[in-house]
Amino acid sequence: MASTSPSAATESVLDHHLDAFANQNMEEVLADYDDDSVVVTNTSGTFRGLDEIRSLFEGLFAEFEQEGVDFHLDEQVVEDDIAYIVWHAETPDNTYEFATDTFHVRDETIETQTLAAVVTPKN
Repeated sequence: MASTSPSAATESVLDHHLDAFANQNMEEVLADYDDDSVVVTNTSGTFRGLDEIRSLFEGLFAEFEQEGVDFHLDEQVVEDDIAYIVWHAETPDNTYEFATDTFHVRDETIETQTLAAVVTPKN
């Protein structure tokens, strides 16, 4: 039986996560995390466990589900158990001039994620 390389497993989790986010599917987004997962952001603080991570994504979904959102994935790199993306976006509320996420994936679960963004409010 052939085993999956760490990079392939990490890329699979990242692809699932990006697809679930794009489709605003909360249950599928949360399926990428577990109760020990941690998401650290420069804009909203730190979120630990599924309940707190759900609250983070509820806010993100509310903003990114609005009409007129323009999201661009600029770069995606996967190396072993680390995935890294760079993106920018325009929403009715904010301009995300530069944003980056780093994901540490272990056992097909996002163990740790960081999100850093330069965000300029429109109002």
